[in-house]
Amino acid sequence: MQLFYNPNISENSKEIAFDKEESRHIIKVLRMKAGDTFKITNGTGLFFNAEITSANPKGCLVKILSEEKQPPLPYELHLAVAPTKLNDRYEWFLEKATEIGITEITPIICDHSERKVIKPERYQKILQSAMKQSLKAYLPILNEAISFKEFVNSEIASDSLKCIAHCEETDKKSLKSVLVPKKKFIILIGPEGDFSSEEIALAKKSGFIPVALGDSRLRTETAAVVACHSVAFVNE
Repeated sequence: MQLFYNPNISENSKEIAFDKEESRHIIKVLRMKAGDTFKITNGTGLFFNAEITSANPKGCLVKILSEEKQPPLPYELHLAVAPTKLNDRYEWFLEKATEIGITEITPIICDHSERKVIKPERYQKILQSAMKQSLKAYLPILNEAISFKEFVNSEIASDSLKCIAHCEETDKKSLKSVLVPKKKFIILIGPEGDFSSEEIALAKKSGFIPVALGDSRLRTETAAVVACHSVAFVNE
């Protein structure tokens, strides 16, 4: 199934036009023509069956034939992950987390962060591409980068299970031991240098449970994917 993304499509749409970049991909790269059909998602849970009516590489037009609703994930997962020194590693995390199943992502700037500037436009494209590749109808929410302190002190739903994964040799529970199905999860993943002791203490004071992701010391992006998969696995 070929899936495309268009945020402007809604339940009332009868016809939709793609921008020049996407139109060129549809007509020139995929060599689709008038009468060909494919699916579109708006990233909020809807699939639309569409048929090309004008195969213009500068502005492809399609008519909407039908629509269907994809059920949401049985859980809500918000990962707050420090940007990695190498940007492509963070992009890899975004891609894999979207494929596995995640609802929200916040880049957090920590005491030991080596990268403090992100490229949200680039990250959005990674999320959109991963959503289409994995045939999902929900685009994860990407929040603006925020400091660790601001995030931990922000208003968080009281029914969320809050965890902080860190490497300090202190009392921690295994992540799998605290996970329960059909829950709202918020998990903090630190930078290459880990969270500072002060950050860990602040998180614990704010109700975050210290957790371990296994016996191995993991890279930031690997830890984030392991956490994402663990939540998805307990909800299967």
